[in-house]
Amino acid sequence: MKELVEVIAKSLVEHPEEVIVTETEEDDSVLVELRVAPSDMGKVIGRQGRIAKALRTVVKAASSKSDKKVVVDILQ
Repeated sequence: MKELVEVIAKSLVEHPEEVIVTETEEDDSVLVELRVAPSDMGKVIGRQGRIAKALRTVVKAASSKSDKKVVVDILQ
C-alpha cells in the first residue's frame, strides 16, 4: 500500500521530492501516513476533501483481498 499511496501523491503535488510515506502494521490493520510539503497540502486534500477521500477509496479497493484494514492519514 505504501508504494500505491506514494505514486498517487507524487503525481498530485508540485514538490514530489518532499513526499514521505510511512507504513505501520499492527495485528489487524495497516496505518499509512502521508506527509507532503505545506504548500501541497491543498492539492492532496482537495476541495472539501474530495481527493483525500478518493485516495482512501483507491487504497481500500486495493487492499480488499487482504484481511487487514488500511487507514490512510495525511499529516502536516
